[in-house]
Amino acid sequence: MRALVVYCHPKEGSFASAVRDTVMDRLNAAGAETRLRDLYAEGFQPVLSNGEWSDYLDAPANRAPVESHVSDLEWCDTLIFVYPTWWYGLPAMLKGWLDRVLLPDVAFLMPKAEGETIRPGLHHIERMGVFTTCGASWWLTRIVGAPGKRTLLRGVGFLIKPRARKIFAATYLMDSATDAQLQSHLRNVAAKTDKLIGGTRTAPAMAQAAAQ
Repeated sequence: MRALVVYCHPKEGSFASAVRDTVMDRLNAAGAETRLRDLYAEGFQPVLSNGEWSDYLDAPANRAPVESHVSDLEWCDTLIFVYPTWWYGLPAMLKGWLDRVLLPDVAFLMPKAEGETIRPGLHHIERMGVFTTCGASWWLTRIVGAPGKRTLLRGVGFLIKPRARKIFAATYLMDSATDAQLQSHLRNVAAKTDKLIGGTRTAPAMAQAAAQ
């Protein structure tokens, strides 16, 4: 198993980093090969430049500005996202990663004829995990429609292997959650990760839960 974890949060020590560490612990316990891309820590540039937009369809030259990220995406068979939900959706940093890395002839194939749609290009990815934290309540997130969840599980999910294993775990009301509730969520994250990868189910050492 080769797992790529795309992590997106500006502050180390946040609760999101505890979620990340729990996911990484479970992957390591299962003996998975792992690669972690910490977008803020590495200073990833999320803005699609004019030059990249102009060369967007020019494969394989379009991948040159983000070659290492594309290589990681092509390497993995398990893709995991860890991020905070902001305004019900993805942080701009993570949305920018999708814009710049999930390219034509990498993540999808462009239509060949009039009236056709794009075709999936990530059929080597057999598992997808999405772990997020939300300041809003579950019911308010549901009313709005959870666009971030839909972008990943439905949008990116369309591009990966048909009937791929997918899991989603979110914790809500982050601003008023107790430490006990946060620790309970980390246990849920561990269980969901084990379900995704088929790993062992021994209890992980939970990181100190901090505010989002």
